[in-house]
Amino acid sequence: MSDTSLNTASRNDLRNVAIVAHVDHGKTTLVDAMLKQTHSFAEHSNVAERAMDTGDLEREKGITILAKNTTVAYNGPSADGQVMTINVIDTPGHADFGGEVERGLSMVDGVVLLVDASEGPLPQTRFVLRKALAAKLPVILLVNKTDRPDARIDEVVAESMDLLLGLASDLADEVPDLDLDAVLNVPVVYASGKLGRASLKQPENGTAPDNEDLEPLFKTIVDHIPAPRYNPEGVLQAHVTNLDASPFLGRLALLRIFNGTLRKGQTVAWYRHDGTIKPVKITELLATQALTRVPTESAGPGEIVAVAGIEEITIGETLTDIDDPQPLPLITVDPPAISMTIGINTSPIAGRVKGHKVTARQVKDRLDKELVGNVSLKVLPTERPDAWEVQGRGELALAILVEQMRREGFELTVGKPQVVTQLVDGKVHEPMEHMTIDVPEEYLGSVTQLMAARKGRMVNMANHGTGWCRMEFIVPARGLIGFRTRFLTDTRGAGIASSIAEGYEPWAGPIEYRNNGSIVADRAGVVTPFAMIKLQERMTFFVQPTSEVYEGMIVGENSRADDMDVNITKEKQLTNMRAASSDTFENMTPPRSLTLEESLEFAREDECVEVTPESVRIRKLILNAGDRAKAFRSRAKV
Repeated sequence: MSDTSLNTASRNDLRNVAIVAHVDHGKTTLVDAMLKQTHSFAEHSNVAERAMDTGDLEREKGITILAKNTTVAYNGPSADGQVMTINVIDTPGHADFGGEVERGLSMVDGVVLLVDASEGPLPQTRFVLRKALAAKLPVILLVNKTDRPDARIDEVVAESMDLLLGLASDLADEVPDLDLDAVLNVPVVYASGKLGRASLKQPENGTAPDNEDLEPLFKTIVDHIPAPRYNPEGVLQAHVTNLDASPFLGRLALLRIFNGTLRKGQTVAWYRHDGTIKPVKITELLATQALTRVPTESAGPGEIVAVAGIEEITIGETLTDIDDPQPLPLITVDPPAISMTIGINTSPIAGRVKGHKVTARQVKDRLDKELVGNVSLKVLPTERPDAWEVQGRGELALAILVEQMRREGFELTVGKPQVVTQLVDGKVHEPMEHMTIDVPEEYLGSVTQLMAARKGRMVNMANHGTGWCRMEFIVPARGLIGFRTRFLTDTRGAGIASSIAEGYEPWAGPIEYRNNGSIVADRAGVVTPFAMIKLQERMTFFVQPTSEVYEGMIVGENSRADDMDVNITKEKQLTNMRAASSDTFENMTPPRSLTLEESLEFAREDECVEVTPESVRIRKLILNAGDRAKAFRSRAKV
């Protein structure tokens, strides 16, 4: 941005704020309440819960995946008789979507840090807070869910202040002019987003705030989030921070205007990533009202608008004055930590369904399209022309991409997730994660044992006296591949685990992911109940009777450590003798159905996941048993 000393004017009718928090602490529910209490929707409109979570996957999983903006028109007591526009950015709470958070923070002048009144600050809270402090953004602490029966408000406020102080001291070298007094002078608001209530007065643990609405929160935003500042004599500078698409207008670029005025029909300079400048015309200019976009003629400094008519524009680029172009710096994001290979479906039963997308060109075009809007993703070529290495922040982010492609009709072969290593002084370093685990006390031993097997080292442990323990570990990122399923099994579904990137450390050595081998089909055919009953003593099945299988496909998990080839298509030899119990299948154990994430966790290095719109299968990379044995022998010799 241009020198702040020149920014002499401010827009007092405008505030830009991001709501940041750990996953499932109630950001999107709070935004719902803000929209409803400012009457942002029409009287009779039917608005769903978590209105900002518009994607199918967001609604199914109950998490925010994409950063989105909405506009709240506030004219309450703190607005001094004018209608104030509050642009609210709802950011994801999961560390795997950290690129969305970094992008969201580039659009705002302050953040509302939302912390659960029981769980307190968690790893993602640390991540987003560090980014906000590094950008010198003022912070409002909002303690949400004060009406939780296990709320511990005093301790959570103290933990949040400790976190602020710790991060400020960490950043002292990186950000020399950081104002420590301002960092610690954080206003605290107590709220229940579900009830739409907020108060500056601390309620009792487990009770709702005494105020009936969110007015104290609006007042705090108006008082503590600075109005956007700009240089009245500066040239147009608008930063592209997000992308969207419209069926009528094509690609939409969402941008924050830092200086100047943007008008519909205006010709501006488009400053691209490669340093070239191209004149473009703004064919359509759209402002946001609640959750809809409406045409507008012009937009001034501090506003967040969408423009249409620039087909190849991408995130981080600048629209500036045609006569005196002054670009803004590009948005930078943390490097990816996890990679997986995504290619066309190479199984023997690929392309059976008409209309499925099975060609390498279609897969590559879709991955290129994803790169346009996802700043934290990288796509690299591999030795094969029909497969690509896709790098991202975490296992969940890559699984979400594969799931979206599956729903769009793609057939894919997906490799086991791997970590992205770095060479430091000639030694291999791998990404580490700071893992926070909350579990009931009785599972303390099993969780410690599980983390030790994955090369995790404990750095902190606390017991709040509620029957739950909180443990913090530093663990290699690859140790968390396949961790969640095992963790939920060991804690009977009661444990809560979350992690955040913690830099790079030297390679920690081999990690054993699973102790059980795979059951592999040794021929093509249809699964028979007769074969399953004969084999079920030794294994857990992943396939249903009458499912089609092929040689090399994994049909179950062995009870022992080694792989086993079986004939799961074997039929009963018919005789002319009749037995009373011969055809009863009541004793057959129901098969285990694996989701996409569980399949990626289950797969070993010599296995991959076949993903189609109808099904998810695991198979060996080398389908033929003889060829697999040869490859194993040659690896053993090496």
